[in-house]
Amino acid sequence: MVKVIEPGLLTTVQDLGRLGWYHIGMPPSGAMDDFAFRVANLLVGNSEDAAGLEITYVGPTLEVQRETLIAVTGAEISFCINNCAAALWHAHHVAPGDHLFLGGITKGARAYLSVAGGIAVPLLLGSRSTYMLGRFGGVEGRKLQAGDQLPLGETSLKFTMLGRRLDPLLLPTPSQEQEVRILMGMCSYRVKDESLADFLAATWEVSTEADRIGYRLKGPTFQFKGGEQPFGAGSDPSNVVDLGYPVGSVQIPGGLEAILLLNDAVTGGGYTTIGTVITADLDRVAQTSPGSQIRFRAVDIEEALRARQLREARLSRMRLLLGLCDLTGELGQ
Repeated sequence: MVKVIEPGLLTTVQDLGRLGWYHIGMPPSGAMDDFAFRVANLLVGNSEDAAGLEITYVGPTLEVQRETLIAVTGAEISFCINNCAAALWHAHHVAPGDHLFLGGITKGARAYLSVAGGIAVPLLLGSRSTYMLGRFGGVEGRKLQAGDQLPLGETSLKFTMLGRRLDPLLLPTPSQEQEVRILMGMCSYRVKDESLADFLAATWEVSTEADRIGYRLKGPTFQFKGGEQPFGAGSDPSNVVDLGYPVGSVQIPGGLEAILLLNDAVTGGGYTTIGTVITADLDRVAQTSPGSQIRFRAVDIEEALRARQLREARLSRMRLLLGLCDLTGELGQ
């Protein structure tokens, strides 16, 4: 077990997500920063989809109740083991009774704590991720609270992970200014060309309404092309016939704002969406906080696929550095 002494601001159990249930209206949930989450698991010898903790802005205080390995990745956050400062992006050995203190995040928005064996809360629809809007998964579908006891899965500790260092060039650096790539399309044909140009030219500010459901962005408004509303759509020009909302899609309800939909967002609806942030850049989005600035750059599907390949190659390099795989031809290119 891991006992929660203080829960932090918003700490939830997450894994790689509840995939394959969009058709019943179930969003994937899962770790917002997929890359940092996977590396945290690699550092302690877990499979990359083992459940861990996602920590938002202010971290928890925990008591470890068995010998194990832990790692913290993602945002820059103060991290101590028994009042001694501990390094991020490293594996650490802890003993029964040890206390872990995670304080405030200084750069980024979300950190990840992995424990060897993973957090063994029950599987629901194939995942242990917390979906708070639906009160589903994780620990009773909610954020952690003081007194919670988190069960751990069985594992054989891999002490060879201790002391291994990752190439700093492979590690992301959180920033208050982010460029993210977007595949334009979906319902963008409903929007005037000059408004789409303004969207790509603008620097958008993340508002205080920013959570796992989505980020409201402050920037220019949108103008729609004239014409009769299609059958089945609402009367507002921003209404369309209901369609699916991919994770990362940008919605413009009423044309008054842009909302970037994320892991816990509804899976569909009737508002115009003008494009989707590519998967490889959603990790950057996950580390933006209120007041951060985002610029969108339109790309085509070929660039999006290349970005995905480069991201997977970076993960493969991490596995290699941790002795978890052999050098492949792909990595040698």
